[in-house]
Amino acid sequence: MLVYDKAHELAKALANSQEYRQFLEVKEKLQQDGINFSLLEDFRRQQLEVQMAEILGSETDESLEKLEQTYNLLSGIPVINEYLTAEYRLSRMLADIQKIVGEVVGIWLPDEPPLNWLN
Repeated sequence: MLVYDKAHELAKALANSQEYRQFLEVKEKLQQDGINFSLLEDFRRQQLEVQMAEILGSETDESLEKLEQTYNLLSGIPVINEYLTAEYRLSRMLADIQKIVGEVVGIWLPDEPPLNWLN
């Protein structure tokens, strides 16, 4: 049970972290800006479409270029840029935590070769 208690402590620490609080603040600000919120939603849909095409092996340079151009335009909008930056900081922190835990328990991480589970 101690592991679960520590997990709850970590969750509380994350909820109280500057990264998470700033993310929520900027997210709320963006959601109140209907036009820019819709622009970001459309961009997320484009990202998903490109990722799915990549998985299926049918992505094109043109679709990647269009996605990059859209990103460049959106990142020039202050509220969207602020949101993307806050989102990146939060996701970076979560990825770092996942890496720390994964290294301790020997779980394969995407940038490392998988462990040989049969040995």
